[in-house]
Amino acid sequence: MKLYSYWRSSAAYRVRIGLNLKGLDAETVPVHLVKNGGEQKSESYLKVNPHGLVPALETDGRVISNSLAILEYLEEVYPDVPILPSEAFARARVRQIALAVAADIHPIQNLRVLQRVSAGAEDPAATMAAWARHWITLGFDSLEKQFTREEETGRFAHGDMPTLADICLIPQIVNARRYDVDMTRYPTILRIEEAALSLPAFQLAAPQNQPDAET
Repeated sequence: MKLYSYWRSSAAYRVRIGLNLKGLDAETVPVHLVKNGGEQKSESYLKVNPHGLVPALETDGRVISNSLAILEYLEEVYPDVPILPSEAFARARVRQIALAVAADIHPIQNLRVLQRVSAGAEDPAATMAAWARHWITLGFDSLEKQFTREEETGRFAHGDMPTLADICLIPQIVNARRYDVDMTRYPTILRIEEAALSLPAFQLAAPQNQPDAET
């Protein structure tokens, strides 16, 4: 398997965690999202993934893009270490939390959105940060309330084993800190993060531990 990835991409980070949890090896193929105007826009990469986004997973001569599609594929093909519970309601809850991050929070503060929002701004970096901080805070406020109120929350976002929910949540926490979100507002999210980061699968997937990481 080959994983087309960028060290700072939270979507690629999700897939790295999923691969690690399942004990799967994938060759990392770096795709720099900023250098040379964005290598994801290059003709060579668009032949791999016409959507021009990372991650993309190449397996058995075929390519899957979109982090949740990749993770669902891995769950179906390599079910021995599950990232989804077996019971229907539990699966729905885990997917709901994952999508709250991957569909509601993350896309609004993805790189191409931030670049568009800040185009022409007097201080593009500050404009990007303020925009991202607003939407992450709004989403984390809701998730913190959910985690606090629902008995299904355990050591992790759902129960006492890591799931797809944690796979999506942990990379978003990294983004939150990057944009100076006040994380003291979210004690339950921080507790879940502590549990996740105690596991090698999450540690090894962290941005700073990637072969293309920049200091």
